[in-house]
Amino acid sequence: MVSKERKAELIREFGENEKDSGNAKVQVAILSERIRELTEHMKQHKKDFHTRRGLLMLVGKRRRLLSYIKKNDINEYRELIAKLGIRDNIQ
Repeated sequence: MVSKERKAELIREFGENEKDSGNAKVQVAILSERIRELTEHMKQHKKDFHTRRGLLMLVGKRRRLLSYIKKNDINEYRELIAKLGIRDNIQ
């Protein structure tokens, strides 16, 4: 789970202001943080299939948001994936 402080930090970094949590870039940043945490969990608990399903759903949601950002503004998309360290595999 992403702490309140970390979430507020991500909102400040990627959002327009401190209350802009609905922005697609902010949502992608928060999802990326959750995905990193769950990936670390899955490395230790290989047979936790419920967490695996949740992780795959989060990855799918992030992928949809990234494709939306890419469709609307390709430069913003490139900056975002560079900041977050995500591979560019959105068609």
